[in-house]
Amino acid sequence: MHDTTTLGPTVEASSTPNHMDQKKEGEVVSTHVLVEQEKVDRLRELSKRTRIAQSEYLREAVDDLLNKYEKKEP
Repeated sequence: MHDTTTLGPTVEASSTPNHMDQKKEGEVVSTHVLVEQEKVDRLRELSKRTRIAQSEYLREAVDDLLNKYEKKEP
């Protein structure tokens, strides 16, 4: 899956020099994940059908996951 859609300046997470380790709030960075091919295909089809970028769906999924687990912490 390769989606080049971004919301702003991007920084490769693995190539960031030490002096740039502090990120500005809201800065978008690139990351790499491995996902089963069937799920990639399904996400690609959803994106084509709805005209919403795959990256937007992935950011939404990360937000949902973080919200889910933040609610469980005291």
